[in-house]
Amino acid sequence: MSMRINKITGQIKIVTGLHIGAGNDEVHIGGVDSEVVRDPLTELPYIPGSSIKGKMRTLLELSEGSITSDGKPSSIKQFPNSLIPILFGDMTSDELTRLLFRDAKLSSESINTLNSLNILPTEEKHENTINRLNGVANPRNIERVISGLVFDFEIILRVFNEDDENKFLEMIKMGITLLQLDALGGHGSRGYGKVEFINLKYNGESFSV
Repeated sequence: MSMRINKITGQIKIVTGLHIGAGNDEVHIGGVDSEVVRDPLTELPYIPGSSIKGKMRTLLELSEGSITSDGKPSSIKQFPNSLIPILFGDMTSDELTRLLFRDAKLSSESINTLNSLNILPTEEKHENTINRLNGVANPRNIERVISGLVFDFEIILRVFNEDDENKFLEMIKMGITLLQLDALGGHGSRGYGKVEFINLKYNGESFSV
């Protein structure tokens, strides 16, 4: 049994402010209540591969109807006709996961734009939740990546002899389309996290969705 390594590359353009939380436990006076995840070396925001993978898988499972009763990711045993556990991984099986999602780092073009305009890559969004009984507002500050920035994107697709590569690619295209229609990161219902996948290529060739 032989394996081929294939690469899907492109960019993720932030259409509306993106918030993927850093999991900070403390709120400092005058600071934000929820910060975005950052590269510890550059202090620049990035999009974790796990966030892209998790949201894409969830949307595909919802679309396909392969939702488990316990809310855990679908498995080959539960849904033997589904490609999702094969592509995204199955913790109950020794089947090799076909997709590897890289962390998406801020593109050099976006970094140059930020430097030339002397602006920060993030903004503070002031939010209020209202107590329906007494009308009291509970203000909070949420940090989010500003719209217009672009992140470099990469997925690795492993293909074995017995795999149907075209079906894998169709599933990936559907996942990208669903993610563009939904939202990435938190607070999507409030307008956050609309993204667009651009300049997509599969092994260097145009890859349209």
